[in-house]
This record gives sequence, structure tokens and C-alpha cells, in this order.
Amino acid sequence: MSDATEYPPLPEALTVGVYDNHTHLDDGPLDYREHLDRASSVGVRGVVQVGGDLESSRWSADVAAREPRVLAAVALHPNEAPRYAASGQLQSALEEIDELASRPRVRAVGETGLDYFRTEGDDLRYQHESFEAHIAIAKKHGLALQIHDRDAHADVIETLLRVGAPEHTVFHCFSGDAAMARVCADHGWYLSFAGTVTFKNAGYLREALEVIPRARILVETDAPYLTPHPLRGRPNAPYLIPLTLRAMAAHLETDVTMLAAQVTSNTEEVYGTWDSEPVVIDD
Repeated sequence: MSDATEYPPLPEALTVGVYDNHTHLDDGPLDYREHLDRASSVGVRGVVQVGGDLESSRWSADVAAREPRVLAAVALHPNEAPRYAASGQLQSALEEIDELASRPRVRAVGETGLDYFRTEGDDLRYQHESFEAHIAIAKKHGLALQIHDRDAHADVIETLLRVGAPEHTVFHCFSGDAAMARVCADHGWYLSFAGTVTFKNAGYLREALEVIPRARILVETDAPYLTPHPLRGRPNAPYLIPLTLRAMAAHLETDVTMLAAQVTSNTEEVYGTWDSEPVVIDD
């Protein structure tokens, strides 16, 4: 019997490659190069490496600068915003995110948004302040916005409509229902589906998948979290994207190669291409 801490075996490779548009290669025991090599072997062409605080955002931007299979997203996670505020560093941290966002292989601001699951009370005002600042940074630099939305659907949407969403707005690990998916579709926002869409108790996500236009679908791992069925409890990694994509294709009753081609086109529409020349930086 496999140890729950072990990475699962490689899945069958995709014949049409896709991208993991939200992952955390800095979180876990494997070196990022091993993650990328495994992903490449099964048809995952590249990843968006996502920051959630200053340290991980710096790391993400630096790795993207030297690794052609990586683009970066930089931000303060909503649960981090109150912590920076408590130490009087929220404004200076946001200024550094703004600077990181100017780098050529940083293609998104995220993950940012609202999280009412772990933060409450007066601390929520710092989440709102941080979220709106990140939206402004994304629009300033012409970057995509990756949204973290946990138990805060109505307020996330209200904020986007009030201050104006960036041209490419992505709901990372979409957790809404079909009604919310229709609202997102009406505004041209993208829904990124993680391994949660394969969970047996997540019929509402599969209903959302049915109603969102194919041109607004993205796929992600959120690795090392949210490992797709039937591997829940094991660490997740970008090389497991084929499991989630195949489950999505099966539910939509479409050919997996057609869905892969569509998702790849969507991903490049949001983030641009991965093939620009990286800068050589010593480890």
C-alpha cells in the first residue's frame, strides 16, 4: 500500500499539450526542475508559478526569469494581507508586488482576492484594501488577475464590478455554482478548474463546467493541494493535470484532445506565450 506522502505515478500522457495555470512549485519536497521534467513527460507544456507573499513572489519571479517552462504570478494572498498590516508593512509589500509585476515573465497578479473562511472581523478590511490594490496593479501593467475566492463570492464580484476588472480575470480553483458561472461568463471572466472538479461531492462544479463557454475554461493543479480523484490524500503536482483534464472531457462528452487544444489556446490568450527567451541567472 502506497504511503500517502508519496507522489502518485505518472498518468498517461496527453497527445495535445496543456498548461497548469496555477501551481506552487516552492511548496513540497521535490525540486522545481523535477516537477517540470515530470510534467513535460506527460504533455504539460508549462506552468504559472504563483506567489502568496513577498518571499514566494520573489522566488516565482526569479524562477520564471531563468526557466522557459515557467511564467510567474505575484501577490499577497488575502490571508497574508492582515499579517502585513499588523506589522505596518502592507503598503511597502504592495509596492514591492508592483515592482515585481513589471518583470517581463511575470504575467499575472495573484493569487489575490477575499477569503472569509480563515479571516474575519476587522482584519477583513485589509483583505479588501489589498484586493483593490492588486486589481490596480494588474491593470497598470496589463496583466491577468488570478482570484482567490473562498466563501466570498458576492463580495468578490461586487468589487470587480465596482472598481473594474482587468481584461483577463481568472477565478483560480473556481468554487462557485452554475449561477455564478453564468455571471462570470456574462463579464468574460475565466474559470480555472482544479482537481476539485473530479470530487464525487462536487456536482455543482461540474454543472458550472457545463455552462461556462469553452473559450473561458482553464485548468490547474493548485499543487501540492487538491489532488484529483482517485488520488486524494496524495501530494498533487503539475504532471497530474491529465487526470483532471480527462475527467472534464468525459463530463462534457468531448474528445480530450479537442478540450486540450481549446484550453491551451485559452491559457495563451490570458498569459501570453511561454517561449520568450529567459534570462540566465545563477542558482
